Amino acid sequence: MAGTEESGSGWPVAGPLLLGVRHHGPGSARAVRAALDAARPRVVLIEGPPEADVLIPLAADEDMRPPVALLAHAVDEPGRSAFWPLAEFSPEWVAIRWALEHDVPARFIDLPATHSLAWGRDGDDVGADPGSVGGGGDGGDDVTGDDEAVAGDGEAVVGADVRVDPLGVLAEAAGYDDPERWWEDVVEHRGVGAGDAFVPFVVLEEAMGALREEYGSGGQDRDLVREAYMRLQLRVAQREFGDGVAVVCGAWHVPALRRKTAVTADRALLKGLPKVKADMTWVPWTYRRLSRHSGYGAGIESPGWYGHLFGVPDRPVERWLTKVAGLLRGEDRLVSSAHVIEAVRLAETLAAMRGRPLPGLSETTDAVRAVMCEGSDVPLTLVHDRLVVGDVLGEVPQSAPAVPLQRDLDRTQRRLRLKPEALERELELDLRKDTDAERGRLLHRLRLLGVGWGEPVASRGSTGTFRETWRLRWEPELSVRVAEAGVWGTTVLGAATAKAEADAVSAQGLADVTALAERCLLAELPQALPVVMQVLADRAALDADVGHLAQALPALVRSLRYGDVRGTDTGALTEVAAGLAERIFVGLPPACAALDADAAQDMRRHVDAVHGAVGLLGEAVVADRRAGSGAAVSGERGRGEAAGAVHGVPGDGGGGVVPAGPHGDLRERWCGVLRVLCGRDTVPGVVRGRAVRLLLDEGELEQEEAARFMGLALSPGTPPGDAAAWIEGFVGGGSGGGMLLVHDERLLGLVDAWLTGVPADAFTDVLPLLRRTFSAYEPGVRRTLGELVRRGPGQRGSGAAAGGGIPGFGADLDGERADAVLPVVRLLLGLDGETAPGDDNDLVGVA
Repeated sequence: MAGTEESGSGWPVAGPLLLGVRHHGPGSARAVRAALDAARPRVVLIEGPPEADVLIPLAADEDMRPPVALLAHAVDEPGRSAFWPLAEFSPEWVAIRWALEHDVPARFIDLPATHSLAWGRDGDDVGADPGSVGGGGDGGDDVTGDDEAVAGDGEAVVGADVRVDPLGVLAEAAGYDDPERWWEDVVEHRGVGAGDAFVPFVVLEEAMGALREEYGSGGQDRDLVREAYMRLQLRVAQREFGDGVAVVCGAWHVPALRRKTAVTADRALLKGLPKVKADMTWVPWTYRRLSRHSGYGAGIESPGWYGHLFGVPDRPVERWLTKVAGLLRGEDRLVSSAHVIEAVRLAETLAAMRGRPLPGLSETTDAVRAVMCEGSDVPLTLVHDRLVVGDVLGEVPQSAPAVPLQRDLDRTQRRLRLKPEALERELELDLRKDTDAERGRLLHRLRLLGVGWGEPVASRGSTGTFRETWRLRWEPELSVRVAEAGVWGTTVLGAATAKAEADAVSAQGLADVTALAERCLLAELPQALPVVMQVLADRAALDADVGHLAQALPALVRSLRYGDVRGTDTGALTEVAAGLAERIFVGLPPACAALDADAAQDMRRHVDAVHGAVGLLGEAVVADRRAGSGAAVSGERGRGEAAGAVHGVPGDGGGGVVPAGPHGDLRERWCGVLRVLCGRDTVPGVVRGRAVRLLLDEGELEQEEAARFMGLALSPGTPPGDAAAWIEGFVGGGSGGGMLLVHDERLLGLVDAWLTGVPADAFTDVLPLLRRTFSAYEPGVRRTLGELVRRGPGQRGSGAAAGGGIPGFGADLDGERADAVLPVVRLLLGLDGETAPGDDNDLVGVA
């Protein structure tokens, strides 16, 4: 190529040393370090936003550990952001570290973030939107520049329908069908000798020059603007440092930077660019976010493998397979040193057969599958996830700039010993402990702010409200969410409070407000609760849809339980929930009339939810009134007794008075609503059956009465579809209906008799309902039911119906055996020594 004679600066081309690289490439990173060691430039220019120049010295901090990323965000619109990720094997990171170690100035020369963040706000962006998380900025595995100027797979765009992959073109010219394999053979597996430090860059520049002559800028006008700005910055550096200038940039840009253009022409391209005020900082990054599979458009498929190649200069294959063996041993797989030796031999043999200079990732993966995984891809998936991709999370020093909210979050994380980690893990919290309670509040507050660091999951082995289980995983884009949430306040508590108040005012439905009230209690936001409760009361008074009210009530009632463990005052919430229940009681029976099948199923779920909520709500109302009564009596006992006399409620035996109030009989009134639903023909069968079952479980309906309702529902005059729906409501799903049929063979006989009498032409129609009903039973329950049906009616008559008994069960309660377990029950319930004499029968009923 022209100008390859030796220059006065020690490199083989005239003018500045242009080091065209592939971002996040360990081979490029090693080559850059060798070229800088050989050339010893006086200044290093790096493709990146100039606003980050002041952040470069932080790269030398002992607490800075890559992978990290430069984060730029618009001050007035934090959600508009862009990342420039850097790993230890990124050529840009190597150039920064080399400059700091040799006391050489380092500067970023790409288009400023103040322009790139503004580009696209008014629809004038020709590339990807830099405001999207993970978009924008430098990086990617492509040699074509940043991911804003290329397609997500690294292909330069030429025209509307033509895409050209530069690596693909070069690989095809070299006789390769895989661009990744070609790049590994030519660059990543190539050693850098003492006398050829500049050869890779000269060859790559020549190849990119030919591609740019053929395809121009790839149809991306934005590339032309960026390259114009980089040329201007290069001229400034040349005037200051002469020929001692080295540039590290995407190889696609090298021909454009080498080309001679007029200064006025470059400035004309930059005239009138949009602009926003931007802030920049360093944030931790992860290997997983460098991977294409995580959604980062210009990522690399194997950051863990690349990090290994960069960090292990000698015998990389042997060391890699040893690492794989260690991982598999940790998962209790039998992998010995002989497996490692055989896998190394197989990988080298495969590389020789495929004409490769060294075994690459494909050869080592094939060797691991064949030797260590016995041909199975299941353990290989673990190797890919843990090693090939990896879960490395970078660290950033505390001295890095950050929004006040981020500072407060960092302090709280350190105080609670809750360190962000890239690897997903579960965290069990016991809310009776102060530290765990604070951890739970922090995670709930962050979720309310949209920072999804933790996701609540079901606790294993406990259903108590004092226990919470979280699945934690820190993703780099959460730093953007924190910056975005900074508009609500400077502390996590203040920002969550302000966000909750704003969300309450803007909530669209009643269920949204009730869910927000629950989240406020979980996050312990006492200052936000008055606003949320006022909005809740206003919305509840205006909403007449029973379905909406039924959806809202369970969340409110769940919130009432949190007062015990978290010490939160839920008195106002109790009154709102009780009023909501009253309105449901009145509106539910009319709302259940004339429903289609889907609406009937929804209404059945509402009935279940309200039933569970009423049970808790009744207890909360009594407890709340008892507490209020006790407070009143402690000050004016006589007035409290008078109030109790007015309500006709006797003293509670503890010196206090429990007024009945307007909500004191919620459970009884709810049972009355269920009785109304049981007997109305206009109510769908699934709802009627569910109402009968709930009354039976509550002891409000005798078994004979339940059998009468079932007999009516399964009578010959009832259409088979309606009868099947009634059965589904009564014994369907995971409601324990199977055990009810096992222990009450009279009900089983009614179901069996109806089922055998269904006409053949109607059986096909009811079969899906029946299958949905009985398929939810446990295998043991289904097996027992089958055995009972096989015996036939003459062998399985129940005690009430046929005078016989169920095998293994007596006709009545065995008092002596029940008394034997009472001490253990008291111990489990924490009542040991507290149960008064004569209360054993009550305890048996509870048990």
